[in-house]
Amino acid sequence: MFDVLVVGELNVDIILNQIDGFPEVGKEILAKNFTVTLGSSSAIFASNLSTLGAKTAFLGKVGDDQFADLIHSSLNRKKVDTGYVFRSAELKTGSTIVLNYGMDRANVTYPGAMESLTERDVRDDILTSAGHMHVSSVFLQPGIKQNLIRLFQRAKSFGLTTSLDPQWDPFEKWDIDLEGLLPYVDVFLPNRKELMCLTNTKTVDDGINAIREFANVLAVKDGENGAILCHNGVITKIEAFLNEDVADCIGAGDSFDAGFISQFIKGVPLKECLKFANLAGAVNTTRSGGTTAFESLDTVKQIASERFSYSI
Repeated sequence: MFDVLVVGELNVDIILNQIDGFPEVGKEILAKNFTVTLGSSSAIFASNLSTLGAKTAFLGKVGDDQFADLIHSSLNRKKVDTGYVFRSAELKTGSTIVLNYGMDRANVTYPGAMESLTERDVRDDILTSAGHMHVSSVFLQPGIKQNLIRLFQRAKSFGLTTSLDPQWDPFEKWDIDLEGLLPYVDVFLPNRKELMCLTNTKTVDDGINAIREFANVLAVKDGENGAILCHNGVITKIEAFLNEDVADCIGAGDSFDAGFISQFIKGVPLKECLKFANLAGAVNTTRSGGTTAFESLDTVKQIASERFSYSI
């Protein structure tokens, strides 16, 4: 039924831009711009992947509130199937306050319902409805993280291809058994900081070397430096599509993931997957928020052509 099943967290982003300085306890500062929009790494990935043409379904949990309504309507508008998004009146939908400062940001997240999603919620009949499974933000989902290896083992046993973007660990414990997990992950998609933290290394090269023996495809997001691909011991670096007028970088990594997986599931050569991922991440930075640059495929094509001289 679906090209990709996304298993992940759901929340709204409350984004503050053009902020006068940094917050201090006991003081008040002002922001000149404010947006409430679809948030969460997983939802941005699913939304933008669907825009790029993949038939996408989402599995997650939300409360029974206005934030949940916004999430459902936003995903449905992008043609993401929400039949596996479970609502509960006993839970509250997660939310993230985003303090945006140009190329970087500070986030404060209320996890809410995302913490109650478990590996058991990903039933066999749901897994077998898709050809690929993507998981993101495992450190925000203790119910998924606890049995992460088993989830990926099950997906592979049903013949799915798989991908994982670990995202940041707010507890900074980085306690994932990569050697046990990554053989079941076809595409591993950390950024440079996450890779070094997960492998307890000081450089990206050392991080790659730490997992290259048991990782399948490793695609490392490296910001303005582009991205790094490691497959079968061969390392390839692709330059970034640089945007000189960045709106913000919210969701750029998720859009990178969407670009890569949109091509990977078609059997496109990995180097081309990485190049398209870089493009998708750059397109994301041309408009505020994680999904506005992916309003439609025509919008993406126009931005790619006009801003980056790339024809899709």
